[in-house]
Amino acid sequence: MNRLSVRLFFSHVVVVLIGAATTYALVQVLAPRLFDSGMAGMGGMGRGQGQEVHAAFAGAVNTALLIGLGIAVLAAAAAGGVAAYRLLRPLAAVRAATRRLSQGHYDEIVVTPREVELAALAGDVNSLGAALAHTEQRRVRLLSEIAHEMRTPLTVIDGYVEGMIDGVFPAGPEALGQVSSEVGRLRRLADDLSALSRTEEGRLDLRIQQLDLAAVAAQAAERLRPQLQDAGITLTVNGAIGHPVLVAGDPDRLAQVVTNLVGNAMAATPPGGGVRVACWAEGGRALVRVSDTGVGLARQDLERVFERFYRADRSTGGRDGGSGIGLTIARGIASAHGGDLTAASAGPGTGASFTLDMPIAATRRG
Repeated sequence: MNRLSVRLFFSHVVVVLIGAATTYALVQVLAPRLFDSGMAGMGGMGRGQGQEVHAAFAGAVNTALLIGLGIAVLAAAAAGGVAAYRLLRPLAAVRAATRRLSQGHYDEIVVTPREVELAALAGDVNSLGAALAHTEQRRVRLLSEIAHEMRTPLTVIDGYVEGMIDGVFPAGPEALGQVSSEVGRLRRLADDLSALSRTEEGRLDLRIQQLDLAAVAAQAAERLRPQLQDAGITLTVNGAIGHPVLVAGDPDRLAQVVTNLVGNAMAATPPGGGVRVACWAEGGRALVRVSDTGVGLARQDLERVFERFYRADRSTGGRDGGSGIGLTIARGIASAHGGDLTAASAGPGTGASFTLDMPIAATRRG
């Protein structure tokens, strides 16, 4: 009785039986009275003759009801079988598709049935398959990208170590310094991957407090001013002086976002260019924008730059050296604060701007 087809079949039969029992009870109660009333209106007949007619009429009605009940049960059984088949056939297709999905066949497509509810279920299964296929593609690409990111420093380390073993390179500070640099690159990659994992799983350790976002952004940008000056790039910081932009957030994480944006802007801007950091409040939102006069972004890269390990052509001399997931982490931090991180550019060669947008915690005060 736990099978849906059996329940559907018996539900039709039960409905017929209930209807037949109700009809039979009503006929037994009403038919004799209606018959007697009709006969009285016709002038009646003898007592004995009336009883015989009454009994014959009741027997005919009962026989007709029993025959009708039998036919109704058979018809209901047939209708239940057809309905169960029509219902279970698309459900069986959905079940087969989900089994295929569980085996990794994410291209499985369920044919949409005519029934609205079953069509919605089939559509959900197809959407699930597409989402799983996309996730699998991202997983495979991530593994490939991680292997690629690790291959370069490991190749350099292996080359220097073999060179020192063979006596090609002296085991001095210069060679060991190169090895240490590549080890540091691997460590940063491991740290970034750990941060990315926590970000995507919603496990960021945030120490929320009320803070002035303008001050946090200015301090993060100022820490990079010496590097920008060495690269021949002008840094301009426009904070909301005298008007703190109060938000609820983690100062270290928000400083990490600004540091990443300014570092990327420096990597994309040639000597003689400029980087501008501005913070203000608008419409109940706190905004931090980092703009540069660098190589800019193509329209198709405005969203892709936030993908893991994706690098648009924005390096001007190999100064980047990052892991390629900094913007992914930065957007995750923004999302964890109830905000977003977006990119804008008029096109290659026109510079680009990145805007951190998050809810403001209090109105600005003079």
